Amino acid sequence: MTALFDRHRTLLDDALRALTHRGHWSPFPEAPSPKVYGESAQAEGRNAALALCGKDYPLDQPGERARVATERSPFGATLGIRYPECEGEALVAAALAAEPAWQAIGPEGRVGVVLEALKRIHARSFEIAHAVMLTTGQGPMMAFQAGGPHAQDRALEAIANAWKAMTDVPAEATWEKPQGKNPPAVLKKRFEVVGRGIALVIGCATFPTWNTYPGLFAALATGNPVIVKPHPNAVLPAAITVSVLREVLAEEGLDPNLVTLAVSAEPQLAQMLATHHAVASIDYTGGNVFGRWLQTHATQARLYAEMAGVNLVVIESTDAYAAMLRNLALSLSLYSGQMCTTTQNLLVPAEGIRTDQGHKSFEQVGSDLAQAIDQLLADPKVALTVLGAIGSPQTLERLDKAAKVGRTVLASRKLEHPEYPQAEVRTPAIAALGVDDADIYEQECFGPVSYLVAVPSREAALEIAERSVRRHGAMTLGLYSDDPAYIDDMVNAARRARVALSINLTQSVMVNQSAGFSDFHATGGNPAANAAYTTLAFVADRFVVVQHRRHA
Repeated sequence: MTALFDRHRTLLDDALRALTHRGHWSPFPEAPSPKVYGESAQAEGRNAALALCGKDYPLDQPGERARVATERSPFGATLGIRYPECEGEALVAAALAAEPAWQAIGPEGRVGVVLEALKRIHARSFEIAHAVMLTTGQGPMMAFQAGGPHAQDRALEAIANAWKAMTDVPAEATWEKPQGKNPPAVLKKRFEVVGRGIALVIGCATFPTWNTYPGLFAALATGNPVIVKPHPNAVLPAAITVSVLREVLAEEGLDPNLVTLAVSAEPQLAQMLATHHAVASIDYTGGNVFGRWLQTHATQARLYAEMAGVNLVVIESTDAYAAMLRNLALSLSLYSGQMCTTTQNLLVPAEGIRTDQGHKSFEQVGSDLAQAIDQLLADPKVALTVLGAIGSPQTLERLDKAAKVGRTVLASRKLEHPEYPQAEVRTPAIAALGVDDADIYEQECFGPVSYLVAVPSREAALEIAERSVRRHGAMTLGLYSDDPAYIDDMVNAARRARVALSINLTQSVMVNQSAGFSDFHATGGNPAANAAYTTLAFVADRFVVVQHRRHA
């Protein structure tokens, strides 16, 4: 294992420096260029993913009782991949049996193994990207970037933070206390970083690697066995990841059952694992219903949860009106709004806003934003790449329901996909509401739905935004204003509400985006998330220090 650590030491050191500087850095190129990955890499990855369809997935785990195919592609593609459905108790027993050897190799050994696995995962980026696309409905570019390099950045960030936290604990110390005329009391002490126990990582349907990797790699690096419970509709990306980890473990003479895959179409398996006395931590990304169930019932485990929230943008004024509209148009359209960071509510003063193009009424802001979205999606190729496909029937139901509220600013349209005729591709919908329609806009409407809310004043916009984040949670808050004093007021409000704030984004970066090694994704301070993902605290909480001491 030392050889693996030495092999990847330069990568780890670079990651540690990036954590300190918090600037742009990534060892995993995000452009799927043949010049970077090879002329045939994309085709080979696609073919590798497709070759798994209609077959038993090659994974041998304890307690297998059946093979199940649970995935339904949002693009309408036939997957039919049969995964092992295993007894929960067998997975727990196997994890506990594998834990001592994983503990014994220490931080250096563990970090070497997970870094080697991460490098191999990166080599299969196109295969994982195609698996992400087929199972989530993401467009091909997003599936590659978010499912591949960006997710790998988050894994590496978690590993680097784990190494930093673990190496802050010295392996041994000599304790010498003077005793006056008597000889000093001398103790030899040894300190060992010990994982808390089995980690259960529950994946989501929309970002099965980006949201899974931080908890998975943080738990492994800090000494915990992991059971990965993917969403039934997005199993393949998780299965490939688990397979790579098991492969590296086996090569290093370790028990591959340190990492297992728990697949089931029924909720009972996740519930059983989540409440098992041996499960010490749970990572969960998903809806509030099961998230609150975990908070109530899985009391023996530390819960790192990212749940539903209501993201907002306040438009008070702007000195770059056209650029603001273009940025918002892409932000609302990307992956059909199926991101935990996508803006839902746009708060605009009812009397309108000041811009570099003169005064714009509330109605004009809505009309111009709708036009910007139409322009963005006018080219079918661009539209299909940006929008992807709707991931679940429930999202379509929410979209249809939203069409019946408020005043329609932009109606959603169905687009035809030439390669996948069964794909549900929908353009964004925008409805105008009044400030008194809080029962509508203060509820999360996940998907391509946004509400343009007329608020009495710019002061009211600030107050409503802060109150909403405090009550309902949010992953992102945005602001457009050319008034420095108002910006300062919003910065203070964001601090009080404990939410990430983006100010006057008009170029290529959107409020939706979170960059590894730079952004702190989720503060852990409002109801949408109780964990600040990939931070030092997020990682360090996953282990304890056990000491033993004796007289020298």
